[in-house]
Amino acid sequence: MSLALIAALPFLGALLPGLMIRSGRTACAVVTGSVTALALLMLGLHAPAVLRGEIVQTRIDWMPGLGLNANFFLDGLGLLFAGLILGIGLLIILYARFYLSRQDSMGQFYSYLMLFQGAMVGIVLSDNILLLLVFWELTSLSSFLLIGYWKHLPAGRQGARMALTVTGMGGLSMIAGMLILGQIAGSYDLTVILQARDAIHASEWYLPALVLILIGCFTKSAQFPFHFWLPHAMAAPTPVSAYLHSATMVKAGLFLMARMWPALAGTPEWFYLVATTGLVTMVVAAKIALFKDDLKALLAFSTVSHLGLITMLLGFGTKSAAIAAIFHIINHATFKAALFMTAGIVDHEAHTRDLKRLGGLRKLMPITFTIGTVAALSMAGIPPLNGFLSKEMMLEEAAHTVWSGQAWLMPVFATLGALFSVAYSLRFVAHTFLGPVRDDYPHRPHDPGFGMWAAPAFLAALVVAIGLAPMPMAAWLVDAAAGATTGEAVHAHIYHWHGLTPALWMSVAAIGGGLVLLGLHAPLMRAWLATPRPEAKRLFDGVVEPLAAFARRLSTGLHDGALSRYFAIATFAILAVGLYAFFSGGHSAGTRAPTPVEVVPAAGWLLLIVSTVTLVLFHHNRVVALVVLGVVGLVVSMGFAYLSAPDLALTQILVEVATVMLLLLALNFLPKRTPMESSASRRFRDGILSAGAGLGVGCLIYMMMTRDFAFPTIADYHLANAKTGGGGTNVVNVILVDFRGYDTFGEITVLGIAALVIFAVTETILRPGPANSRLLSWAQEHRQAGDRHPLMLVVATRMMLPVAIVVGIYIFLRGHNMPGGGFIAGLVVAIAALMQYMASGFGWTAARKRFEYHALIAMGVLIAGAAGVGAWFAGRPFLTSDYGYVHLPPLEEFELATAMIFDTGVFLAVLGAVLLALASISRIAVRAGEEVSSSPYDIDLPRDGFGDR
Repeated sequence: MSLALIAALPFLGALLPGLMIRSGRTACAVVTGSVTALALLMLGLHAPAVLRGEIVQTRIDWMPGLGLNANFFLDGLGLLFAGLILGIGLLIILYARFYLSRQDSMGQFYSYLMLFQGAMVGIVLSDNILLLLVFWELTSLSSFLLIGYWKHLPAGRQGARMALTVTGMGGLSMIAGMLILGQIAGSYDLTVILQARDAIHASEWYLPALVLILIGCFTKSAQFPFHFWLPHAMAAPTPVSAYLHSATMVKAGLFLMARMWPALAGTPEWFYLVATTGLVTMVVAAKIALFKDDLKALLAFSTVSHLGLITMLLGFGTKSAAIAAIFHIINHATFKAALFMTAGIVDHEAHTRDLKRLGGLRKLMPITFTIGTVAALSMAGIPPLNGFLSKEMMLEEAAHTVWSGQAWLMPVFATLGALFSVAYSLRFVAHTFLGPVRDDYPHRPHDPGFGMWAAPAFLAALVVAIGLAPMPMAAWLVDAAAGATTGEAVHAHIYHWHGLTPALWMSVAAIGGGLVLLGLHAPLMRAWLATPRPEAKRLFDGVVEPLAAFARRLSTGLHDGALSRYFAIATFAILAVGLYAFFSGGHSAGTRAPTPVEVVPAAGWLLLIVSTVTLVLFHHNRVVALVVLGVVGLVVSMGFAYLSAPDLALTQILVEVATVMLLLLALNFLPKRTPMESSASRRFRDGILSAGAGLGVGCLIYMMMTRDFAFPTIADYHLANAKTGGGGTNVVNVILVDFRGYDTFGEITVLGIAALVIFAVTETILRPGPANSRLLSWAQEHRQAGDRHPLMLVVATRMMLPVAIVVGIYIFLRGHNMPGGGFIAGLVVAIAALMQYMASGFGWTAARKRFEYHALIAMGVLIAGAAGVGAWFAGRPFLTSDYGYVHLPPLEEFELATAMIFDTGVFLAVLGAVLLALASISRIAVRAGEEVSSSPYDIDLPRDGFGDR
């Protein structure tokens, strides 16, 4: 359970910043950081076991039949990435406290950040690919919020949309690939899939699954040609950029490639797809980075280049390459987060990130200069810093890798990528900090306070420490993570001097070439600007805009607001699919003889047909349509009773009564006739579709009723287990409150929401306005009857109310074993209350209201939910009921079931929903001018003690 809690903590923590910001910015940051620190502490408690080679697991069965379980596991690879996500996340929270201005909503920012953090932790801890896919898509959504945090900036909105589009597209591809992989392995659990290497490689679906999964990884990790979205994400605040580029989001694709390495790597397809993509990305992005003048743009493309480097290493498919990839992931996280924070400090203090307007900051910002220089030199691969060590390991692997029979290709291009890396890293230092102090800075820069430079300084110290002592500082973590990646025991040997190897000469060439490029940067920049080249954003817009225009035309054509059109399209589609299934399948004669038709059912069927046809022909007259609709409902309820379904019959007839009464009240505010809206051709079309749908449903029912099932049905299960499993002999009620109680819980929730929507619409109608005035002019246009509240009706309803309440209680109590239950009882009492209004009016009934109907709905839903949660304390699934028998002398032994608590919630929710709808309509009537009287009668009675008057 602890791993699930670690994954859940950031999501729970996302609720706190919005509350704590009221206590101040520091309190908000402290509480947010405390949640991350707690998750990091809990992760650290598992670290000793993981480093011993153990795998920590938490398994929570959710939908085992579908293979969807909330399973989590922690191995060396998960420990590495979760540690980076939470550790650097903690530093980002500290940095953001001092970076964000008072105009920025810090509570909102931290909430978005924690959602993003939780999604990333969920990815690296998931042991179920379906659960992993949920977290994967959450990273895209939460990063969209973070990248577009500064909503007032067009670049921020554009970058957020671009990131969501590209990574969302890749996510859809990966979903397909993962489902294929799960089918090959026979399980959706990652621990099972990773053991199915041979079956996966032997499957004909291996290549499609590999390509689809890699598209998801490449889009998330900004690999060529999907690299363009990441530099545009730099429009986000610098804390977001630092987090995004160092420990999260883009590292998700690398994590998944490393995670799937044991199952997918080791084939020529893996090598050529992954290694080639990584190599091209590393070189292309490094070249672009050299010519970027914006500090964050330079760092963004450098991130893309280093992501390509790691991807290339994973693509090599060897154990030593995996070790180098894991080690560079650690090193890149440390120096890249420090560099982005340094760029943010420069921007914060100098009010610009443009390298053409910077320079000379070494003397003005010595602390920032030291931090940025250490991190940049590590990025360049200068000894003795940690970036040098992993760069050397990369060059060593490239020197011994043959691509398509060419032994020189990989070493040459890897060296070229390293050369560009040296050049743009040194340019970052030279053009930002070196040179003379200028007098035209947008703002006079200086080192910020400790709070802003503490986090990057800590990371710069790690850069130096790992570089000077790699074995004690990092080798143990590399061993654990690389071992989990390769599935084999790993013992990394990380040191500075490897002898006079090819990698040494490649490194020397890269450093020397980088210095030359830096010296020639000015003429090279002029040549770069003069050279025509494709602009990724323009290409992206060129693809997206036509697609968006087509989608708008399609949506406008299909979604024109006409419900009749939607119903026609849906009905036609259902008919087409049904006809295809009917004519393409085999058929056999029925095995059951039809039941002889009796006179009473035939008369009821004929009445139903006549009522339906009448409704179609006279639907423009609203009162007639409502009466005929009530007849249809009455006949259907009689059919339920005839077919031995008394619960359905009771429910149907009560729903019809309540619905007709409410609609009669609502029709007061509508014209008597519905205007003609459909043309003759459309009515003909609708008639054909309706007849076809009715005929199809009728044939389906006939076929089902004249055939025996060759397999047990769900009805047989319910009949056999209603008493033993749910403690009731009324199978329908047991289904509603036990077997399918979750459905019922959803239904009463939706019913309550519908009543609240009616109330909200009423509030809108009651607002002043021309349209509402026309609606509320009903009272002036229609004279009321002289006797609106007849004495006989008042007396009848007064006598009926206590009887109805007693009947409702009786139906409620017997519902578990005989026809009845909370739903029916709620309708009975609600109809009795409706009759009070119809008899004496709103004024009289409202004056006697003793509770709020909103609260009644809420109470019903909460009671029903509490009854379901109670099962958890007994270790049973949600809404599982229990029962027992009680003997209280002199009464006979009787049954008590926990389902009665759930049924009480159903009763209250139904009663509250109907009464709230009634109250809403009544408020419109009063607002429209209906006379409100505190008397129950329309006539004056003598004050003789026999009445209210």
